[in-house]
Amino acid sequence: MFERVLSFLRDLPAGPGAQASTDDPRVAASALLYHVMNADGVRQDVEWERFKAVLSESYSISGAELEALVAAGERADNEAIDLYAFTSVLKRHLDADGRKAFIGLMWEIVYADGELHELEDNTVWRVAELIGVERHDRVEARRKAAAQAPGARGTSSDE
Repeated sequence: MFERVLSFLRDLPAGPGAQASTDDPRVAASALLYHVMNADGVRQDVEWERFKAVLSESYSISGAELEALVAAGERADNEAIDLYAFTSVLKRHLDADGRKAFIGLMWEIVYADGELHELEDNTVWRVAELIGVERHDRVEARRKAAAQAPGARGTSSDE
């Protein structure tokens, strides 16, 4: 399933001719991943590196193209008044499996520092609700990400 979402993400419009806007699914994804990374108010280097790695792996980009997507996501998140602008784009462009896989990517960012903060948990919950990911799928994705994060701490309100 993860390979399917990576394949889908790679096929989304990009490149020098693509306009970086919140209607671009890549920018929407970047903005949401950036948002969850900063949800607890502390951006650690390990989270920043994982954020960039997820974008690089998802879109098969690096260098200036990666930095442009990172900057577009950060700018979009900073200018946004809510998450709906981003989640509505992803909901239109991702199928059910893709949306579940995206929630898995969010959990990877959350657990990059080995800790689950209640604001991060709440952010993933809200995004999952907005893109139509069921509770049991969100919880399963969290468990998988926590199991892969060395020394993961914190509990979700779902347990």
